[in-house]
Amino acid sequence: MIVVHMGVSGAGKTTIGKLVAARLGWRFIEGDDYHPPENVAKMAAGIALEDADRWPWLEALNRRIAAERNAIVTCSALKESYRRRLLAGIADARLVYLHAPKPLIAARVAERKHKFMPASLLESQFAALEPPARAIDIDVSGEPKSSVDALIEALQRS
Repeated sequence: MIVVHMGVSGAGKTTIGKLVAARLGWRFIEGDDYHPPENVAKMAAGIALEDADRWPWLEALNRRIAAERNAIVTCSALKESYRRRLLAGIADARLVYLHAPKPLIAARVAERKHKFMPASLLESQFAALEPPARAIDIDVSGEPKSSVDALIEALQRS
């Protein structure tokens, strides 16, 4: 099974993903590692990505996870079209929507230093976000351990 942790920057995709992968003994795949250099440069300069920028990234990540079994994958996957492209041809996948109130996410992003995602781009992520219709819904307002426990319980039920 491929479990994709999606949501805006600061939702805890990497933090929670690593914890879930460790608890399940699964591989962890950081989606940001598959951005082409042009995307990284744009984001580092505070320029929001457009759909055309995202297609090569999503296709590269799709190729990476297509042969995986039992992996946790992080990817913002903000729009339904992105999720379709990311999961094309992958039969056993679960989508996990990590979210919290916007002020809390903004405070978290302001407190951290991401390798190329400045806090100034958070607004563009919320503007692009299309919450998924069918996903495991996890409110990440609390401590990561609570989110991990809720997520593992939901995966066991699905």
